[in-house]
Amino acid sequence: MGQITALFASKVLGIVDEHVDKDAMLRSIGIEPGEPVDPALMVSADEYYAFLERLAASDGNPTTLSLRGGGAMRCSDYGAFGLAFKSATTLLGSYERAARYARVLTSVSTYTHEQAENGMYVHLNRAGERRLGMRISNEATIAAITAISREVSTAPFTPLAVYFKHPEPVHVRDHEIYFECPVYFDTDRDALLVASTSLHTRNKVGDESIARFFDSHLEATLATFEDETALDKQVCNQVSRALSEGVPAISDVAGQLGMSGRTLQRRLSETGHTFQALVDTARRQLAERLLQQTDYSLAEIAFMTGYAEQSAFTRAFMRWAGQTPRSYRLNPQKK
Repeated sequence: MGQITALFASKVLGIVDEHVDKDAMLRSIGIEPGEPVDPALMVSADEYYAFLERLAASDGNPTTLSLRGGGAMRCSDYGAFGLAFKSATTLLGSYERAARYARVLTSVSTYTHEQAENGMYVHLNRAGERRLGMRISNEATIAAITAISREVSTAPFTPLAVYFKHPEPVHVRDHEIYFECPVYFDTDRDALLVASTSLHTRNKVGDESIARFFDSHLEATLATFEDETALDKQVCNQVSRALSEGVPAISDVAGQLGMSGRTLQRRLSETGHTFQALVDTARRQLAERLLQQTDYSLAEIAFMTGYAEQSAFTRAFMRWAGQTPRSYRLNPQKK
C-alpha cells in the first residue's frame, strides 16, 4: 500500500472552512491534533484520498480546495526536502532534486522530466484509480510545485501551461487565475510545462554547498527507506521460524530484531505494512514451500504453519490461493 506524508493533510486543513471539525479530520487518519506534524509521518494513500474527499464534501468551495491547499505550501513545510529544493542554484536543480528525493514524501508518486521545444515538462507520475481524492491530490501537488517555484526563483514564475489527466471540473477559471497560464484537462499527462528561461534563472538563496549538505541528508534518508523495505522480509523470516510453536507475538519478533514491539509496529506502519498481514504472508509462503517441496501430510503442514486444526489451515489457504492445499500440491503452477 502506498503512502503519503501526513504534512499534506495537516496543511490543507489550514485552508478549509471554519465549520469543518479539523480535530476529527486529523484523528481519522491517525494524527493527534495539536502536535507538530513530522514530514516523515506517513498515512496510506487510500486514507489520504478518502480524507480529501471528506474535506471536499464539507468545504464551501471544493473546486478550489486543491489550489488553496497546494498554494499554501512553502519550502519550510517539507523539511530537508524543501531546503534541498530551495538551496539549489536554479529551478532546474530544484526539479532534479524533487525527482531524486520524492520518496521521502511519498511512495505513490514520482517526478520525471521531458525536454520540450521551448522548455521542459515536469511530470507527476501516480498510478491508481483516478478517484476524486487522487484528482484533488494531483491538482494540489502541481499547485504546490508552482507555489514553491514562485517562492524560490529570483524572477516571477509562471508555467507555460498546466496539464491534467482527469476531466475538466465545472469551473476552470480559478485554475487559470492561480496558474496564470492555460490549463488543460483530459490530457495524457499530469505536468507543468516550464520555460527554459525559468529553468535557468537563479534561485534567491541558491547555494551549491548548502544544497550538497541537504543532498547528503536526503541520501541517508533514502538509504533508511531501503533498509526498512527489507524489514518486512526480516519479520516474515522470524515468524516462519516460530510458527511450529504457534503464531509469535509482535514483542517476541521485535526482540529478535533488536527493538521493542512498539518500535517495530511503528516502523512497519511507516512502510505500509502491519504485523498481522506479514504473519499471514509468512504462513502462506511457508505453506507453499512445504506443499511443493515436502511429503508432509496436510495435518502436519497445518501444525507447522501455526494452525491448531487442518480445517482452519484449509480455509486460510483457500483465501490465499483460491484452491485447496491438496489441489495446490498437485498443480502448483495454477496458484
